[in-house]
Amino acid sequence: MSGHGFHVHGPHDHEVEHVAKHGGDDFTSRLAVLTAVLSTVGAVFGYLGGHSQNAALIYKNEAAIQKTSASNQWNYYQAKSNKQNLAELSVTLTTGEAQEKFQQAIERYKKEKDEIKVAAEKLEAAALEADRQSTMEMHVHERWALATTLIQISIALAAITLLTRKRWLLVGVFGASAFGVIAGVMGYLHL
Repeated sequence: MSGHGFHVHGPHDHEVEHVAKHGGDDFTSRLAVLTAVLSTVGAVFGYLGGHSQNAALIYKNEAAIQKTSASNQWNYYQAKSNKQNLAELSVTLTTGEAQEKFQQAIERYKKEKDEIKVAAEKLEAAALEADRQSTMEMHVHERWALATTLIQISIALAAITLLTRKRWLLVGVFGASAFGVIAGVMGYLHL
């Protein structure tokens, strides 16, 4: 209804217009800019934290797949061992040409088992490596989460500082910000 010459101002609107027309004090302006910068840093840390958490889940999933494949290989190895045991029993129970046939089967099963064992051990190593990477990514995620939390605390302290006009609260703002950035750098460096 302001087009008809009547407009109601709320207290916030009045302050915004006052700052726009007459300029705000340096304290308010600087704290507003600091809050915007901290919000941006916090958003970046939050994104990187989500990314590292997703990477950890992908590696954990890969570890589970590799463990399942290794288990399948070990089951296959066990099946070949059972066949080898039956062939060894058959060698004992037979003679002549049948015995020779079972002896060849024993040798074939031993060779197949060796190949299966190598494949199973390779899959187990891949599962362990994926588990290690998942653990590392979760550690990095915890650093990003801590960094994000500290930045959020500094933003809240900045708002309290602005509302109460108590400049000594800036120590908390800068302290939480510094620790947040340090945690973020540790996350970035995978420490």
